[in-house]
Amino acid sequence: MPPRRRSASGYRGVRERPNGGFYAEIRSGDLRLSLGTYDTAHEAARAFDAAAWRLGRPRRQMNFQDVYTLQQALDVAPPPHVNSAQDRAEHTARQRRLLVAQEDERVMAEWRRRHPEDVAYEQSYWARRREEDTCRRREERLDRRRRKALASAQADLVNAGGSSFFT
Repeated sequence: MPPRRRSASGYRGVRERPNGGFYAEIRSGDLRLSLGTYDTAHEAARAFDAAAWRLGRPRRQMNFQDVYTLQQALDVAPPPHVNSAQDRAEHTARQRRLLVAQEDERVMAEWRRRHPEDVAYEQSYWARRREEDTCRRREERLDRRRRKALASAQADLVNAGGSSFFT
């Protein structure tokens, strides 16, 4: 069987991008792993070889025959950033959520512009709520201080030889 035809870049798993960069990817079964975009075809091919070593591929499927161990492959190429289909799906979902959030902000800004009375009511509600929370915390602090003073007085009374009025 004739050897597999290599891409226009001259390396296995490396394609030239329209912007002049080089894109590397490797397949593992049904999974296509993106290794990223590199400035030169040589860097992309080294990244491909490092990924091939990690996946346990035979040396004949690699671009360079001067590498004999995984460590050597990692030394000549930085560890590739692997983008799987799942990573792309998660990124797409995050982008959709971002678009929804941006649209929500736009709609809320329009609502605030059209209904200033709602904005005033909401601000007064939160101001009242903050004031109520502050009063509640003050009362709780005062109650804790009173209980602590009572317990301290009780301890002083018991230490002086008296009897506890709690028992």
